[in-house]
Formats: sequence, C-alpha cells, structure tokens
Amino acid sequence: MHTNRGDSLPACRPAVVRPVADGAGLSTPTLAHASLSPGGPLPLGATLVPDGVQFAVFSRHASAVHLLLYAGPEDAEPAREIRLDPRENRTGDIWHVRVAGVGAGTHYLYRAFGPYEPEAGHRFNPNKLLLDPYAKAVTGSFTWKLADARGYDPDSPSGDLSFSAVPDAAGMPKCIVVDDAFDWQGDRPLNRPLRFSVVYETHVRGLTRHPSSERLGVRHPGTFRGVAEMIPYLRDLGITAVELMPVQEFDELELQRRDPLTREPLENYWGYSTMSFFAPKGRYSAAGSLGQQVTEFKEMVRELHRAGIEVILDIVFNHTSEGDETGPTLCFRGWDNSIYYMLEADKRHYKNYSGCGNTLNCNHPLVRSLIIDCLRYWVVEMHVDGFRFDLGSVLGRDSAGRLLENPPVVERIAEDPVLRETKIIAEAWDAAGAYQVGSFPGGRWAEWNDRFRDDVRAFWRGDEDTASRLATRITGSSDLYLRDGRKPFHSINFVTSHDGFTLNDLVSYGRKHNEANGEGNRDGSDANFSANHGVEGPSADPEVEHLRNRQVKNFLATLFLSLGTPMLLGGDEMRRTQRGNNNPYCQNNEISWYDWSLQDLHADVHRFCREIIAFRRDHPALHRPEFYSGEDRDRNSMPDITWFDRRGRPRDWSAAERTLACRLDGSKAETDANRDDNDLYLMFNGDSRSLRFAPCPAPPGKRWYRAIDTARPAPEDILAAGQEQEMAQQDRLVVQGRSLVVLLSR
Repeated sequence: MHTNRGDSLPACRPAVVRPVADGAGLSTPTLAHASLSPGGPLPLGATLVPDGVQFAVFSRHASAVHLLLYAGPEDAEPAREIRLDPRENRTGDIWHVRVAGVGAGTHYLYRAFGPYEPEAGHRFNPNKLLLDPYAKAVTGSFTWKLADARGYDPDSPSGDLSFSAVPDAAGMPKCIVVDDAFDWQGDRPLNRPLRFSVVYETHVRGLTRHPSSERLGVRHPGTFRGVAEMIPYLRDLGITAVELMPVQEFDELELQRRDPLTREPLENYWGYSTMSFFAPKGRYSAAGSLGQQVTEFKEMVRELHRAGIEVILDIVFNHTSEGDETGPTLCFRGWDNSIYYMLEADKRHYKNYSGCGNTLNCNHPLVRSLIIDCLRYWVVEMHVDGFRFDLGSVLGRDSAGRLLENPPVVERIAEDPVLRETKIIAEAWDAAGAYQVGSFPGGRWAEWNDRFRDDVRAFWRGDEDTASRLATRITGSSDLYLRDGRKPFHSINFVTSHDGFTLNDLVSYGRKHNEANGEGNRDGSDANFSANHGVEGPSADPEVEHLRNRQVKNFLATLFLSLGTPMLLGGDEMRRTQRGNNNPYCQNNEISWYDWSLQDLHADVHRFCREIIAFRRDHPALHRPEFYSGEDRDRNSMPDITWFDRRGRPRDWSAAERTLACRLDGSKAETDANRDDNDLYLMFNGDSRSLRFAPCPAPPGKRWYRAIDTARPAPEDILAAGQEQEMAQQDRLVVQGRSLVVLLSR
C-alpha cells in the first residue's frame, strides 16, 4: 500500500502559481501573469465569466488539487500550475478557482493528491493528470499516448497495489474551455411524438467514410458535417430521427490487437468506452478538434432540425474507458474512485455489470447529479432530442449491485422538468443477467424491444409455432407494455441494429464470421435466428439471391407495418453487408463503412424501403396511439382488428401454422387522426410453400386493392399511393412462399 506525500504541503498556504513554460502563442494574455481569485463551487466544469474562466471540480477524498494550464495541446509541461488552497478554494467537496485573463480555447488538466490505498478503494496518484468530468471538449488533434496513464507500475510484482511515479502529461489529452454561444437561428428540439417517428441508427463515421459517399454530395466524410450533408438522402428515405452511436469523446486506439489475417491494427470503432461525457468527439469534426467539434456538432443538429430530423444520442452511463483495476487513470478513478464506481467488498476490485471492467455507481447522489447535468447539457446547449441508454439496466442497480424497484436516477431522468419532452430509450438489460424488457422502471421510458427482433426473425426463418408471437409483436407487444400503462410506441421495434448482423447478412449467413476481430470468433452472439438460404455468404445463384431479396423485403415490411416505433439500421435499405461479422466494434474499415454503390446494385430494395416508410406514414392505422382491443366499438362497426387463418376463418391460435392474416379497421376514431384510413388486410406466409389465402369481404361498398406483395418484382412489389391494383378475385389469392401481401379497401 502506498500513500502519496503530496498532501503534506501546509493546508493554510494560499493558492500560488508556478510558471513552468512560456505561454507565448496563446490568444489570451500570457498565462504566467493571469490573476486569481477563489471563485465559487457552481457550476461545475470550466465556465466563461466576464474576466476569465471559473473552474470547479468535485473530490471528497482529495487532500490537494492543482489546476494545470497549457499553452498547446501536446505540451508535456504546463504553462501554469495553480495550487488550490483548501481554505479559500474549497467549498464542501468542490474545489474551485477563478482565473482572469484566460478564455475559450484554454487547455487544462488537473492533478489530484490523496491516498493511494486500493484495498480501501482510493487510487489517487498526482503523477497521473486528470480530465475534468465536466469538460465540454477534449483535444483530439493528436494521437494520445496513454500507456503511462496507469496509476500502478505494470512491471511490479504487486501489480495494481504498486504506485507509479511515471508522469503521463505528454500523452494525455487536454480539456478545452468552450464558449457555449452559438447562433441557433431560432432552433429548438423538435419534440415529435414517438409514434410518428422513423429512427435511423447509424455511426457518424461509417455513414459517410466510404469514398462512394461522394456520389451523394458528401464533401466531409466521416464527420458531423458529413452527416448534415446526408440530409437530402435521409429526407427522401423518410427518416424522422437519426440515432447516433456514441459521439462522446473516447480513445479509438485503446485496443492492443490486430486483425489476424491482414495484421492491420484494430480500433475501438463503435465508441462504447466513454472518456468524457460532455465532450463531442474531436475526430468527428471536419473543422478541427481543438474546440471546433462543439460548434460543428451544433451546426449538424441545427441543419437536421431544419430538415425535420431529430437527433437521438446513444449514451453510455454504465461504465467508462478506465476499465478494471489494471486500466488507466484518466478521470473518475483519480478524482474519487470509491464514489464514482461500484466496488467489490474488498474495494480493490470493481463490480462488472457492463462486461467492460467497471460499472458506474449511477445511484450515488453525486453520480446521479453528473448524469442529470450531462443530459441537461446535451438538451439545453446542444439541442438534442433524445437518448438511448446503453445497457440501461445498470442505471437501476444500487452501489451493491442490487436491482432497485424504483431506481432514483431512472425516475429522476423520467421526471426531470428540463428533460420532460426528451425521448428516453432504454436498452433494458445489462451484461450481468438483468433483463427488464417490458418492465423497465420509471414510467415513460421506451425500450429497445429485442423480443420483436427475435420473434420476427424466427417467423420468417420458418420456425414452428411462431405465428402467434408474430401477431403479438406486430400489434405493439401488449404483453410487454399494456400492463403498466405504456403505449405501443414505447416499443422500439427493430429487426437489426449495430449489435448483430445487418439485414443482408441475416439472410446470407447461418452463423457469425468474426475472425477479423482477433478473438477466435468467440465474440458476438450465437443466437442470430438467421439463415443463409442455401449458400453461406455471397452467392451468384439467382434463385438464392431472389429469395434473399424477398426476405429482406419481408423484414422491412414487417417492421414498418407493426405498431410501435420502427428503428432501421443504417444501410439496411440497400443491403449493406459486414461480411458476416455480427460484432464489428473494432472494424474502422470497409467492413463497417456504408458502400453507397449498393444503392445501384440493390435499387429495388432501396425503393421498397422508401415506399414502405411512405406507406406507414400515409396510413394512421399503423401508428395509432393505443393498443388494439379486438372488440366492436358499437353495433354498426367491425372490431379494430380481426384475426383469420389463411382460409378466412377465425384464427385458431392452437394451430401450428406458419401463416397469419388480419384485418385492420382504419376508422379515425381508433387512429386519433383527422381522417378515416383505409381498412387493411395483411397476409403473412412464413411457409416455404405457396399457399392460397381467402381474404374476408371488404367493407360494404368497397373492394380490395393490392398494395404490397413482396414476391413480385419491382415496381410491383409495392405500389405508390393511388396506383394500387384492384383484385380481380376478391375472395382468394395465392401468397407465394416466404412472402407478405397487403390489401387496402377503397
């Protein structure tokens, strides 16, 4: 056990400044001559004030804190090191100082002194400089060298119980003081109701990084600006919200592995390893990464909003990039390890409900405040419209790891007045066995519905006894959400997501192929409910490709015909492939990037996707606000939904059939719309055989028209509004094997 001796300095000594290097080159006055005053404890972070910057940071167990100011992002030595006097520069657990003469663009870090006692949960090491937990930007203009950031000596037999005296300043990223001023031109979050949303999950870099993005007018590939340049495409497709995979600052070079075949280094491409929760990633900025990333992110949001497209952020509050006890000391570990993280009983080791080495202690009052402050910042200052919480069940655990019935942070997020109109979406499980789909606490939370994913996949693969489960999924998953008062739109329906196969690979591979990840193909899920339809991987067989194309359309149609909020994985509209890799978290290359030439190769799928989104938008019955009751509203009307077997008889749910049919009443009283909708008749044939269906009679005075038939070639697979084909025989038709047909009444 080591206890550092930096805290032995006299406690009454006033704050002093030690000039270390020439501050020339800064736009502000020379750092060595800036004057100091105590400042105050709030707000936390670095805040511009009329004469300079107010700095404030939390640490309960630190005995001393120094603020380091740098003239440049790669400087190993600070231009100023300011020692904070506990008598003048500490209020409660907050250390603070006001520095005159500095401003936006100032680079800074901290040094925290205190006990290095891993067995007691304390890992202070003043040799390891620390990020501000509230930093709004982090330098991203150089490759960080974080090998020296570990608080212990990796060569010591004592392992993490040893104490490292090696400084890490040269390789550490620096925090950047940010000016929040921005010309929003009247922009506000859009607050579109979830039930009218069509979500497009995508990676900022992957969306436009491929050279083929030039064909869509992208001039700044792989950046926030590149996302904005995709607006015409997204609008044409019918997207109303982009859900961006993590954009908070992370170290993409933290992995130490190579592709076993190409020997290329593997990177943390996905970004689920947050280093700084308030800071947009610098390398996603075309304008620069010394603070410009904040402005460019805001510009992206403003332009997306102008086009009617919301921004939802995938945010990772379940763990941080510091990992377990063998990981680096970058921020939280060095500020107050025993408060920020869940620790085991021996306090040396970390509870690991995230699968990534550590777990944030989310329901500690201090960490809870950090989370709320962070979410408020992204909503108020960055204008985002919502959040998807990665491994959201971690938010429901107390410091001992127990799942709480009413977790304070989950309830606070749902009830916070600033976040009241903000979309909140939970991935309602974690890596330690918690599974809360349909029971996530907190009232108004929406959830990623993996039951929808698996049941829809199983039906179209042809599994037995799946028709009844499909019926539950396409009608909003009432088994999950009705009992606690939630609505169909609280189900975020998806067939594919970043985590798993793409839609193309779902119908092209029977098993995962993750060898390029360097983990012996052990990573990624084995429960994919996929099928290769005759050949593993790409095929030149036209029959195989024809069936795969049909299956892709079946999945797209099922997604957008179902009650709930649909989420489309970016690139699925043109059959993007990841070459069978269902976990490409480390593939910053063409495995993950969107090849836009596929728009030509699979033009029929792209058109089908665009038209099925429009079909959903045009038919209020498909985004009704309430669950179906299956009952007559009055004596003169039909039930809102009626189930049939393929022969047109009332459905016998005990029958093990791979078919399903239903009639949807499109009256405005049930859709909460301003007009009547067409009645719809949906027929699903998950059997490999072509089968005859007998639709029920159309409403009096109307006839059935074919709108969708996934077995037909384009453009007959889906017909534009007003161009639907009247059925010559109203009482029967053949539905091809593995296909879906939709009729509408007119």
